[in-house]
Amino acid sequence: MPSLKDSVNKSAVPRHIAVIMDGNGRWAKKRGLPRADGHRKGALVIETLMDAAMDLSVGCVSLYAFSTENWSRPSTEINALWELLCSFFAEKLPVMHKKGIRVYHSGSKKRLPARVCSVIDKAVKQTAGNKGLKMNFCLNYGSRQEIVDAVNNWSAKAGPGEKFTQKKMAQNLYASDLPDVDLLIRTSGECRISNYLLWQCAYAEFIFLKVLWPDFKPSHLYRAVIEFQKRNRRFGGL
Repeated sequence: MPSLKDSVNKSAVPRHIAVIMDGNGRWAKKRGLPRADGHRKGALVIETLMDAAMDLSVGCVSLYAFSTENWSRPSTEINALWELLCSFFAEKLPVMHKKGIRVYHSGSKKRLPARVCSVIDKAVKQTAGNKGLKMNFCLNYGSRQEIVDAVNNWSAKAGPGEKFTQKKMAQNLYASDLPDVDLLIRTSGECRISNYLLWQCAYAEFIFLKVLWPDFKPSHLYRAVIEFQKRNRRFGGL
């Protein structure tokens, strides 16, 4: 009997998978642990996801790491997230670089601590020449703000009478060389996309999983991709 991974049609995998890593806090609460422990457990899942995506020859994975709305959380939790992010890249950047992964950042650097900006800049610069899986960390990200920023960036350099187009919008997004999202996965059972990659998800397939992010395993990715491959993507046609 073929394994789940072997059941995936590798000639029809999504080019770009976006993930909303939801459920860290609830995972910790169920176990009577601090929310920070849930975030730490959730961070451990990222490398497993990267390896599973590479096994399937997925081109790009975007992770919703911190939204522009997350600033409303307690400062203790936010500071713990920055510490976790810095420690994650300190440990995993050499691993990602060795595996040929290229790191991207989508989001605004405004309000981010200097040390976090430095870590992100280092990861992006160090892996810029890599040709493997593209890992897009959406940090201090909000899709509505991205769209506003894209329009402002274009208008600042537009010539007299120049018209704005869909192509020019795409060229001014935070990670403009990444393809549109084919598959969006959200964990934890919530069924919304929370201001995430709205432009890029115009024709994405959505899959909502009940599993909390810290319990996410490669098998969940394989099942999501298999379900994606069953969908009839008509893009407005017949």
